[in-house]
Amino acid sequence: MINKFIILDRDGVINYESSEYIKKPHEWNPIPGSLDAIKTLSDNGFNVIVITNQSGLNRGIISYHDFVAINLKMLDMVDKHGGHIHSVLYCPHTPDEPSVTRKPLSGMFTQAAERYGFNLRKTFSIGDSPRDIEASKSSKCIPIAVRTGNGHLIERDNKHRVKVFDDLKSSVDYVLKNI
Repeated sequence: MINKFIILDRDGVINYESSEYIKKPHEWNPIPGSLDAIKTLSDNGFNVIVITNQSGLNRGIISYHDFVAINLKMLDMVDKHGGHIHSVLYCPHTPDEPSVTRKPLSGMFTQAAERYGFNLRKTFSIGDSPRDIEASKSSKCIPIAVRTGNGHLIERDNKHRVKVFDDLKSSVDYVLKNI
């Protein structure tokens, strides 16, 4: 199948979540199995798109220099593990700023689909927070939740009745069985 895409949240799905934000590259640490999961997706022809809210940028908590360095660390680690990330899309807006891209809105999802020419209705989206699931649902993606990061918030009120897996690796196993 040509043009297979999958959308992943970053913090809490690929790397450990931090209530203090991931501000420096040394603070970005992959969750065990997440790099293997991205390699598995790459090996199976998926274009991995990371879509992430990064309000720490507009809050002045994270510099753009450090944000780029954090993402370069992630890309490098994924690459050294044999995987590939197609693109990283982010929204720097705070919840108080007007935005069409900040999750739970679907702006980054629809922009990615338009830019890269894929069908959101045939695209899995994996997240760890209710806003990831809301963005996935409103963009018509197939939402999947993981327990890592803030996954407990989804399990507490799983109003969309999404499938919840322990981590990215187990959710990717499900995706591969259901494409």
